[in-house]
Amino acid sequence: MSDPSVPENYDELLDASGLNCPLPLLKTKQSLNKLASGQVLKVIATDAGSWRDIQVFVNNSVNELLCAEQDKDQYCYWIKKGIVND
Repeated sequence: MSDPSVPENYDELLDASGLNCPLPLLKTKQSLNKLASGQVLKVIATDAGSWRDIQVFVNNSVNELLCAEQDKDQYCYWIKKGIVND
């Protein structure tokens, strides 16, 4: 049975598995830059540092962390791109 708090839909998937710090965060930022406001990015990472890095990045940005999950050595994040005012 799936966790109801985990978003089922997302607009883009970033598989950063196997990448070491700081690459998962950098790739996340690049992927978010390509999305439109309101779209959701799902990130899969295996770097333990991403657990802290991505949450700190989102907290200091206009983006929203919809959900974060850890399953053994895999970390998944669902990030909704916020509205950027130029």
